[in-house]
Amino acid sequence: MKEIVLAGGCFWGVEEFLSRIKGVAETEVGYANGRTENPTYEQVCNLNTGFAEAVYIKYDENLLSLEDLLEEYWGIVDPTVLNRQGPDVGSQYRTGIYYLDERDRDIIVKSRDNIQKSYEKKVVTEIEPLKNYYKAEEYHQKYLKKNPNGYCHIKLD
Repeated sequence: MKEIVLAGGCFWGVEEFLSRIKGVAETEVGYANGRTENPTYEQVCNLNTGFAEAVYIKYDENLLSLEDLLEEYWGIVDPTVLNRQGPDVGSQYRTGIYYLDERDRDIIVKSRDNIQKSYEKKVVTEIEPLKNYYKAEEYHQKYLKKNPNGYCHIKLD
């Protein structure tokens, strides 16, 4: 199993979308690459913690390549806007790809360079090693499965 953390705005919809992809074995929402320890949702939303709302993904690389996973990811984000996705505004809603395996970096950069060809504006999605990650509170986990009519900034159908 491979692991990666993707940020793409409000983590509820990103998690639900990614969980439906064949080859994705596990998803979990949390907070990535910030400056404090054990942040709460309220701290991430209201203080300058530096965290992005993100989705931790475990996937079977025999069923799903990183290239294909990233292609799905690019389809649900606008990688040219900084600190916003849909109506959600703030640095916690930035787009980011946080890798755990240094060997994935070249694949990620190549994927970003390819998607850049589709945009006139510069792609501003962060590409960084995962520095830290904290699991979000339980009520955020599988939120749209628990609340099928809950808020989502991406189209899931």
